[in-house]
Amino acid sequence: MTDKSIDNAIVDPKVYASVDGFHELFTKLRREEPVRWTEPDGYRPFWTVSKHADIMEVERQNDKFLNDPRLTLQTIETEEQIREFTGGNDKLIRSLVDMDNPDHRNYRGLTQAWFMPPNLKAIASRVDALAEKYVDRLEQKGGECDFVSDVAVWYPLRVIMTVLGVPEEDEPIMLKLTQELFGATDPDMKRDEATVTVNTVTEFFNYFTAITEDRRKNPKDDVASVIANATIDGQPIGHVEAMGYYIIVATAGHDTTSSTAAGGLLALMQNPEQFAKLKSDPDRYLPGAIDEMIRWTTPVKHFFRTAAEDYELRGQKIRKGDNLLMCYWSANRDEDVFDDPFTFDIERSPNKHLAFGYGAHLCLGQHLAKMEIKALYKELLARLDHIELAGDPAWVEASFVSGLKRLPVRYSMKRKAA
Repeated sequence: MTDKSIDNAIVDPKVYASVDGFHELFTKLRREEPVRWTEPDGYRPFWTVSKHADIMEVERQNDKFLNDPRLTLQTIETEEQIREFTGGNDKLIRSLVDMDNPDHRNYRGLTQAWFMPPNLKAIASRVDALAEKYVDRLEQKGGECDFVSDVAVWYPLRVIMTVLGVPEEDEPIMLKLTQELFGATDPDMKRDEATVTVNTVTEFFNYFTAITEDRRKNPKDDVASVIANATIDGQPIGHVEAMGYYIIVATAGHDTTSSTAAGGLLALMQNPEQFAKLKSDPDRYLPGAIDEMIRWTTPVKHFFRTAAEDYELRGQKIRKGDNLLMCYWSANRDEDVFDDPFTFDIERSPNKHLAFGYGAHLCLGQHLAKMEIKALYKELLARLDHIELAGDPAWVEASFVSGLKRLPVRYSMKRKAA
């Protein structure tokens, strides 16, 4: 590959939908050019950072490497559309992942308690009941289904909407908008209109503006009420920040978990000895299996950081204002950190994956995500007799947040205990 073809491959959504192709490219980068100056066609240039240690070095210094102003890969054309729509702003939304301190610390503190283990215990029985409901749905499908579209996308969606406070009848809207937002570069998921991202975010804003008005009049015991009535330093939070908060909870709060649930099942089917081990003693092996599923799938493929000062990283001189692409999926296959990184091993220990990020921006929902996957797989392992692929899996063509979009399976299940 020429230099330009490598640069273009790094940003190509199709590469992220080709698991082998992605890992072949990034294995080469980790070995030969782990911090690479990248100038792809149609994008502003940046440094590609592909190794685990380098990403940790950047992430732990959030005073030197900022989340603002560039966060995700977008074409120059899309960036111009956003600036035109917003009247000059670089982003359509401003959420936790966009913020630096002190805003990040203050805004994260608004809902942090909701996503910590003590509070999650209060909803554990609801999560277990939902896991049972969606495994029931699998059984009702009669032995063949698409595990992604029939089960995996709906279960974590219902969980996070319960926490957020969105009624069940509105879940199809939330799913559609989430898939359009994260799958804007995928032909099966993107909107037909030209300014796809703008229109999707506008719909989110309209929906959550109505939720805000309702929760200010009728507050409930849900995260939507926390956001709608939030204040920082005695002042209500801004409308754009409130909308960003809703959107990050409503989208990342389920899409990444569904990607792990589906990608984990595919990995187990492709590694039957691991599947057999997990089924033999779920209580023993499930915690490790969940972390390995998360490492294996790494649903959030990247975030950017911007250098606040000159810095040297692995011998490369990073200039103030340079952007760095943190490639988490690559870091989670780093040979210097993981023994046999391309082996799916439910007993992998230690498993220092970076799928939830690292440092101050460590994923707020990581405990909820693990709880959901544990509940689903406990129910699934108890009732699944046999499962196999019934066709070819397919991945979302997206470079930011992505996972399986199709997982056709054929299966038999044990009779449910009375």
